Amino acid sequence: MQHKRNGLGIAALAVSALFLGACSNAATGSQSSTSSTSAAASASPSAANSDATHNDADVTFAQGMIPHHQQAIEMSDMLLGKQGIDPEVISLANEIKNAQGPEIETMQGWLQEWGASSSPAPVPTSTAMPGHNMPGHQMPSGDMPGMGSAGHGMMSEADMAALQNAQGAEASRLFLTQMIAHHKGAIMMAQQEIDNGRFPAAVEMARNIVSSQQTEIDTMQAMLDK
Repeated sequence: MQHKRNGLGIAALAVSALFLGACSNAATGSQSSTSSTSAAASASPSAANSDATHNDADVTFAQGMIPHHQQAIEMSDMLLGKQGIDPEVISLANEIKNAQGPEIETMQGWLQEWGASSSPAPVPTSTAMPGHNMPGHQMPSGDMPGMGSAGHGMMSEADMAALQNAQGAEASRLFLTQMIAHHKGAIMMAQQEIDNGRFPAAVEMARNIVSSQQTEIDTMQAMLDK
């Protein structure tokens, strides 16, 4: 009888040990699953944020504004190499160079960081507006500054040649006229970035371009009106 009781006790202990082991394994598995889920959850926002730091509008803005700024600096250098230029216009040309040079370097850094090309998308050479191929509707690009094929106030080769050949007061006047058109194009590009961009620093630069270049337009127009 005593042996029978001992056997029942041993069996009960074995069942208890198995039950406790199963509970322990379940708890460990639950903790492991929770830990894995938490790690995945914490990693997911990081990946999403990485994808959301910039968008196509930011890339287009940088790709377009870099050559736009480069041409403004080229125009300024042309003027600064001439004699008999109005000192106020010389000062303005230097301000344009000093402002836009660092912005070019910043935007080039963004494109490199994003793994994007520094070259803007090609602009179609065909007439963009319907009806302009009809007789009497031709609009030569050389008639107005900033009507080059690249758009957005970019000067054509003829515009740049005219500035290169101008001298004295005529060079000052032509520089101001061309740069006003050039700045208006930059403001249009910057406004598109403000409306559609995602990269905070690029949007902030676009806001600064709108503000500073509109001020310069007003200054240049006042110079022309003297």
